[in-house]
Amino acid sequence: MGEFGQGRWGREGGYRQVLVMAFPLVLSTGSWSVQHFVDRMFLAWYSPEAIAAAMPSGILNFTIMSLFIGTTSYVNTFVAQYYGARSFERIGPALWQGIYLSLLGGLVVLGLIPLAGSIFALVGHGVLVQANEVVYFQYLCLGGVPVIASSALSGFFSGRGKTWPVMWVNVLITAVNLVLDYLLIFGKAGFPEMGMKGAAIASVIAGFVGFFAYVALIFRPSCDAVYHTLSGFRPERELFMRLMKFGFPSGVQFFLDMAGFTAFVLILGRLGTVSLAATNIAFNINTLAFMPMIGFGIAVSVLVGQYIGRGRPDLAQRSAYSGFGMTFAYMCSVAVLFVVVPEVFVTPFTSRAGMGVFSDIERLSIVLLRFVAFYSVFDTMNIIFASAIKGAGDTRFVMYMNVIVSGFVLVIPTYVAVMVLGYGLMTAWTIATAYVSLLGFAFYGRFLQGKWKSMRVIEEHPAVCPLPPTYPECPDPKFEP
Repeated sequence: MGEFGQGRWGREGGYRQVLVMAFPLVLSTGSWSVQHFVDRMFLAWYSPEAIAAAMPSGILNFTIMSLFIGTTSYVNTFVAQYYGARSFERIGPALWQGIYLSLLGGLVVLGLIPLAGSIFALVGHGVLVQANEVVYFQYLCLGGVPVIASSALSGFFSGRGKTWPVMWVNVLITAVNLVLDYLLIFGKAGFPEMGMKGAAIASVIAGFVGFFAYVALIFRPSCDAVYHTLSGFRPERELFMRLMKFGFPSGVQFFLDMAGFTAFVLILGRLGTVSLAATNIAFNINTLAFMPMIGFGIAVSVLVGQYIGRGRPDLAQRSAYSGFGMTFAYMCSVAVLFVVVPEVFVTPFTSRAGMGVFSDIERLSIVLLRFVAFYSVFDTMNIIFASAIKGAGDTRFVMYMNVIVSGFVLVIPTYVAVMVLGYGLMTAWTIATAYVSLLGFAFYGRFLQGKWKSMRVIEEHPAVCPLPPTYPECPDPKFEP
């Protein structure tokens, strides 16, 4: 039956193994998307300017951090390959190199706070939108260190296939954020009404809570005994440089991917508040459906890394196809819902916002969801096959492809179409759809070439002790974290 035939369920690299690893990650990334969905919904209730400003300022902040998040999160692949090769004692040192890099990234983000006014003045959105953008961006920058560091710390669990702790930490972050959102945006339970500032403060506090939760789980004597999470704190130049060699291209790819969409959103902001708000709503609904695919992507990346560490690229390939089969079925189902019942997704943003301008935003958002429905199916290839080849170490191709496609298929054509030729929102979204689709085919083509099968990011060892299919976490069960 080929790559998706019968008999895949219980085999190594089959549907069951991918699903068991991906399920907590799907819940984890799903909780993140729910957090942002509700956050934007609250801001839509608060004012049109708040929801219009949330996406440009929020995505700009995340885009800047994404360079460091994409690099530090590549600790996940080092952990996976060390775990697959049974080099448990190297996991802690790899984790610490990511922590050191996150401190540097957090300082860079903090340095952007004084520049916020100039940045958004250059963008040229409306006066009220611009004021909200500056406030939101400046406060989000205060939370750079914990967010970046958490991307490295989560790799300690996900890289070993222990994905439930990642889920629980993210559920905690979401719960804290949503409660504080409601209290601080609208001024409930004795808190002052802070609007946009309240939404940002809620996100920063939730980020710190998640960071300290990871610290409490990881830096325990039981984990240190097996993985050297405490004793491996020393900087290692060679290991740090290997993290930069493989992780930095991954960070650049993540940055360019985010930067492309940031530029896209900022350009569309020139079309007016209605077009910008509708675009923000459509992207946030897209995120709600898209983030569970990220969970499958992480699972595929981890399994590819573990099997490459074991010297079994055949099982790595099977894992990628298993992940793709399940995510493709999921995304096709969601795409149908976007087309058939778009009101279900749009109404939460507009139900308490009143009439007037929001009726135009709602109508336009429903139209944009049809674009989302189309390109989301192709985005499945983007997520799964890019994750697969990155799990082996093929990060430079992913980076180069994003440079080319993001610049020459998304940003430049959108700028020319909107700013030079005067075309409207539909043309811009057609360009975005072509961008996502082309990127998906590019990564699938690279996967089929198979060059990734001979790559690895860890040191070569004289011998690799194969792990049984159940993947015991460590030599002694008492060390189970």
